[in-house]
Amino acid sequence: MQPMLPMEKYFGQFELVHAFYGAMPTGVSISETGRIFVCFPKWGDEVQFTVGEIVDGVLMPYPNLETNINNTGNSAMSFVSVQSIVADGRGTLWVLDTGAPNFSEPILGGAKLVAVDLSTNTIKRIYLFTKDVVLPTTYLNDVRLDFRVGRGGYAYITDSSSRGPGAIIVLDLDNGNAFRRLNGAISTSPDPYFLPKVEGKILMNRNPDGTTFPFRLASDSLAISPDGKVLFYAPLTSRQLFSISTEALRDRSILDMNLSQYVQYWGEKGASDGMITSEKGTVYAGDYENNSIRKLLPNGEMETIAHDPRILWPDTFSIGPDQYLYVIVNQLHRQARFHYGRDLRKKPYSLLRMRIDEFPAPTFSKRLQ
Repeated sequence: MQPMLPMEKYFGQFELVHAFYGAMPTGVSISETGRIFVCFPKWGDEVQFTVGEIVDGVLMPYPNLETNINNTGNSAMSFVSVQSIVADGRGTLWVLDTGAPNFSEPILGGAKLVAVDLSTNTIKRIYLFTKDVVLPTTYLNDVRLDFRVGRGGYAYITDSSSRGPGAIIVLDLDNGNAFRRLNGAISTSPDPYFLPKVEGKILMNRNPDGTTFPFRLASDSLAISPDGKVLFYAPLTSRQLFSISTEALRDRSILDMNLSQYVQYWGEKGASDGMITSEKGTVYAGDYENNSIRKLLPNGEMETIAHDPRILWPDTFSIGPDQYLYVIVNQLHRQARFHYGRDLRKKPYSLLRMRIDEFPAPTFSKRLQ
């Protein structure tokens, strides 16, 4: 009789919130009233709608199907390929549209940030970007918001380009002015010495013709401190975590070439896609190499809170008013582009949640409620 050999320890209690049998999701956000929103960028799957809401267990286009049908004559008025969605806790869903299906060059008017009023389910403002902000190589990836500064607040957006410079885009929500910061800086660029390994295998681009090339993506993960004063960020292909003062990001008197002096290094946190911050200042981040979720305390201590073989590429995180941490698990690394054209993903993709007993970090002060 063969002995029972020791096995790797798995831990973390998850609940399945929703199983996806269609297109692969990337983003999730829970509103202050508990509404669940999900997005599906156009990466090759048949995407019926790029933004949806889960209503009584059923996935519906949001705010409607018409908005999700790209009007090629006026892409600014419709969703093209949405990568991220963020409910701000004060009645608005912010939709970050890459305007770049299949990682193409962003189409004219397609790359944008859209504010949707959750009380009326209608678009109330669209922010477009100039050519010096959204470059031909830009891929808008994630967004964080703070309404405690400026007349209308600010948004911070990562450019996770695989072909050009990474950056953090700063957007004044009052006047719509935007500018790139840390453009091509070390902290927003892929780690050239990082070799990602997922499910025990090296992750790299593998084409159907047999050619291969490294998987490199710039600044992606993004989280903001509860007081809005610190922005945490990381390239997708890196295990390193960085932060910077949002005041320094907004201060254009600091030349971009000198801005890296304001960056703080937090060490290795694992290779993560999504990040989120709680009201206590805890940063939650995925570790896609190790099927894990970690939390980083304000004092720098780090703890793995979940390690489970079902966490096959933890993508976006959201913290709900129910004090649960929600995470999209989408098997991103099993896509055909990493396996010589063979799609190794197995449906369903999933939206999971685990109890953390913490509320989301606020985006506003009480006087702005």
